[in-house]
Amino acid sequence: MATLFYLFLNDSYFVTQEKYFIIFQIVIMTIILPILFVFLLHAIGKVDSLLIPEASQRIIPLIIQSFLIILLLQKSITIDRYPELHFFFLGSLSSTVQALVLLFFKIKASLHMLAISALTAFVIGLSLHFQIYAAYWIVFLILMNGFVASSRLEMKAHSPTELILGFLLGSIPQLLLFYYWL
Repeated sequence: MATLFYLFLNDSYFVTQEKYFIIFQIVIMTIILPILFVFLLHAIGKVDSLLIPEASQRIIPLIIQSFLIILLLQKSITIDRYPELHFFFLGSLSSTVQALVLLFFKIKASLHMLAISALTAFVIGLSLHFQIYAAYWIVFLILMNGFVASSRLEMKAHSPTELILGFLLGSIPQLLLFYYWL
């Protein structure tokens, strides 16, 4: 979603073919490969459920996700070609590694909240950077933060503390990286 916002809020800068190529790469590295790895981990018994509710079972998927983001940053989303998107993924890598480190202390953060709060912070940064009026998108994403938090509480998947931790892990790295690209 962050890539779509980046490419289409900055519409005049990229040709359509380049947009599709970047989207294709990111979909493979951040959606398809992670899903395949989770199915593989489930098939070999490393995770009990595809939802990975146990904190200890999240370690391998987060390590895999970290390596996929590093590969994406080094080979595709380079700082010289896509600086804003590069810093978004750098912030995502930071958030992922922090969530991974917390698991070693038996502390689980909501990865759903981490993702939606990072996206919200990034869209706020994009609207400031490109001087685009994106208030409706920002309000929508803030509401989505609330819906995600409510759904995770309703499903009893997380405690309020885990949701707040996920929110902070997602948004703070993005906000700190604003300095480098805003």
